[in-house]
Amino acid sequence: MFSQTVEYALRAVVHLASVSPQARTTEQIAEVTRVPRAYLSKVLQSLGRAGVVHSQRGVGGGMTLTKPAAELTILEVVNAVEPIQRIRVCPLGLESHGTHLCPLHKRMDNALATVEEAFQRTTLAEVLAEPTLSVPLCAFPCAPPANTTGASGLVEGAPEPGATS
Repeated sequence: MFSQTVEYALRAVVHLASVSPQARTTEQIAEVTRVPRAYLSKVLQSLGRAGVVHSQRGVGGGMTLTKPAAELTILEVVNAVEPIQRIRVCPLGLESHGTHLCPLHKRMDNALATVEEAFQRTTLAEVLAEPTLSVPLCAFPCAPPANTTGASGLVEGAPEPGATS
């Protein structure tokens, strides 16, 4: 449902929120978020144009959020890179439908409205404060689980040899 650009933008701002008020370079953000540097640079430019992040050149420079994580919503980040496109008129261009959406497109728009509302109500601070065993954006590779060995002789929780993720 969401593009890779949206995913990358959210990873970047969650990371910046987690280290705020410290600045991070594009290289540092790319490494932690596992986003290709060139792609991240373009995403950060979009976030900068939208006023979500600020860049500072020079020693100690880098990217920072323009406002506290408690005031920055997920919707602001999403809209900065790829705004949610609500269905206002018939996507098929049927003149007889106009702004009166058919049941299918009405339900699709309702789903988009629900996502939009949820993202508007969720701040970056809430995302970071949510209790979880999965720490967002852990440095790669993440610390392995406790060194416990199961009956198979493999470290429990570790991927099977040759497994891909």
